[in-house]
Amino acid sequence: MSEKKMSSSRRQNLKSLLLQIAHGLLEEEAAEAEQEKQRFMDENCPVLSLPGSMQEIQELCRKLHQQIDAVDEQRYDMESKVAKSNKEIEDLKIKVQDLKGKFKKPVLKKVRMSADAMLQALLGSKHKVSLDLRANLKQVKKEVKEEEKESVGDWRKNIEDKAGMDGRKKMFESEA
Repeated sequence: MSEKKMSSSRRQNLKSLLLQIAHGLLEEEAAEAEQEKQRFMDENCPVLSLPGSMQEIQELCRKLHQQIDAVDEQRYDMESKVAKSNKEIEDLKIKVQDLKGKFKKPVLKKVRMSADAMLQALLGSKHKVSLDLRANLKQVKKEVKEEEKESVGDWRKNIEDKAGMDGRKKMFESEA
């Protein structure tokens, strides 16, 4: 805080001086733009003199149409160049983003909303739709296999049958 604070009257005085200078610069710039516009119009649009005979008027119309066609061709060429350069800029932006690394996804807020509230928010308050997700589910009946119960009770016999090479041979024979 070694600097002294400027008084409000001094600040207002400097502000008004800056505004006056800026206003003068803007006026000069506007006058220069107007002169440039007038110079361009004088170069490209000569004074129109209407001839008296019909032949001369038709010739003037043909000449004007040719000039219009030339200007349209130039405009089209410029538009295509601009479109091409814009596409190149977009491609380069994508390449730069790829080179910088992976795009960071913003952290989303967790919103607790039921399905009914979500549908009401999407469809508006006009539609009263209740969504019961469990009503649309298919009912599945569990079937109990009885064979598994029988094989569980007779486990000692299975072990004795499978013991040794004979048991393994029986396993392969029974499968085939």
